[in-house]
Amino acid sequence: MASNAEAAEIFRTIADLLDVLGEKFKPEAYRRAARSIESLTEDLAAVAARKELRAVPGVGEAIAEKIEEYLRTGTVLYYERLKREVPPGLVELMRLPGLGPKTARRFWVELGVEGPNELRDAIAAGRLDGMKGFATKKIEQLRTALATAAAGPARRAIADVYPVAHELLRTIRERATVDRVEVAGSFRRGRETVGDLDILATSKDPPTVFEAFSSHPLVAEVKMRGETKETVLLSGGLQVDLRVVKPEEFGAALQYFTGSKDHNVHLRSLARDRGLKVNEYGVFRGEERVAGASEEEVYAALGLAWIPPELREDRGEIEAAARGVVPSLVTERDLRGELHLHLPADATPDTVDRVVAEAESRGYSYLGIVVGGVGPDGAPWRLPEATRSRLAHRPSSRIRVLGAVEAGSTPLPPELSSLAHEYRIVRPSSSGSVAKTPVEDPASTVLVAHVGSAVASEAAGLAPWVDFARRTGAAIEVGPGPERLDSVGARQVREAGIAVHLPTGLGGADEDDPTRAIGLGFARRAGIRADGTLNARPVEALRIGADGPSRAPTGRSRVPPRGRSAKGRPA
Repeated sequence: MASNAEAAEIFRTIADLLDVLGEKFKPEAYRRAARSIESLTEDLAAVAARKELRAVPGVGEAIAEKIEEYLRTGTVLYYERLKREVPPGLVELMRLPGLGPKTARRFWVELGVEGPNELRDAIAAGRLDGMKGFATKKIEQLRTALATAAAGPARRAIADVYPVAHELLRTIRERATVDRVEVAGSFRRGRETVGDLDILATSKDPPTVFEAFSSHPLVAEVKMRGETKETVLLSGGLQVDLRVVKPEEFGAALQYFTGSKDHNVHLRSLARDRGLKVNEYGVFRGEERVAGASEEEVYAALGLAWIPPELREDRGEIEAAARGVVPSLVTERDLRGELHLHLPADATPDTVDRVVAEAESRGYSYLGIVVGGVGPDGAPWRLPEATRSRLAHRPSSRIRVLGAVEAGSTPLPPELSSLAHEYRIVRPSSSGSVAKTPVEDPASTVLVAHVGSAVASEAAGLAPWVDFARRTGAAIEVGPGPERLDSVGARQVREAGIAVHLPTGLGGADEDDPTRAIGLGFARRAGIRADGTLNARPVEALRIGADGPSRAPTGRSRVPPRGRSAKGRPA
């Protein structure tokens, strides 16, 4: 629904964009109109219905026509055109305290700065020193404003946002007429935290999409609705933007709103070098759109292989795509089993049958269940005898069921050392330290698990556990939650040549359990391939039981030959 506040913001932004483009008189006219609209005591649409827009101070014929266009369509074409002429990062700069549109224009024209990151680099390089109007105190104020903006609004763990995102997607797909609908933003990039949600859709009937979206019980407030965009606040305070775009723009919009900002800035620079312009509407040569329907054609128009969303952080992925050597990251289809499944302490034989059946339905070939271990309180525990018996004497199936024990890096206590098992999972002690006492059978150690909390609490960080994994040939667990490694830790593990193990979420009661997808996303953000993932290997390569522990090839990624593009789509 159109609103006075949104209309005022559009005209205020038009004024700022005109200032950045060097217009002399128009900006103030649009600012005056914005102030008048904002101060109206009745709805703008009611004023327009009485044909009294020209009576609003500062609203002449041209601006009145744009207000009517906004009330009809939810946007203003003039505003959209101006946005395409100005780098989006400059709008961000204009919003920084103490930095308006005229200063943003100076940075753009005199220094080539197009956004916050480039301004931060310019300050660090001393390029503002001696610039008229920028004394030491002013530069320090800019540095502080940039740091505050970088911190951004409160972000939420992706595991908390995941079920909400999928519930909204499911509702839109079931209750609206849509051709495509996807979540973009940091959520799609698999980032550990999410600030808000961006959902994109294509539809022949956009009103049904907005109605299905805004009527969901999770929606607490509709902040804005236009012809192509709706913004809502959910009951927990999370903001969600839904955009319905044209099919020929969907790929460009998905790429643009997926980000990251640094990745997109680099792409725009590359486009300029090729005489092109890239934005959320497509890739343009002059006024001609040359790409936009799919992400693949957007990247191809810039001479690049398609880049997985999880890698889009401007960390060398664009240069790799230009050479056609984007890594083929691990996907859900690569996973062949699970080696770290905890059943409830009172699990019955039927529980075993249920999780094995679930593993079979996913096409897994093995399943490792923890039959006993040392709990957080230091006391040994084990599954009931009948349950352990079912593990050993199940009816024939395609799944090889394995038993594991989980304890610290010291020798197993007597209560567990005699417990039948095929491999060992090592977890940190309550202090997080790596015990110096050697394991009595290091060859049986296949996995280091629950290491995340240790990394957070121990000054030495991950290095001792990487060294332990290197000595024992074990993998290290990656995934959501405080006791697994995130993408930063996973990258350290990969660079050290250690394999990772990804949780599969087997046995979860909730179909929207994010464990599997988020763990996979963290691994992909770390650049991990299938050959660096323990449970993407066949059971024969694990060398568990009679064959010993996994000492298959390490997690180092092999770069494909030059010229060969590895463009595997994410699972």
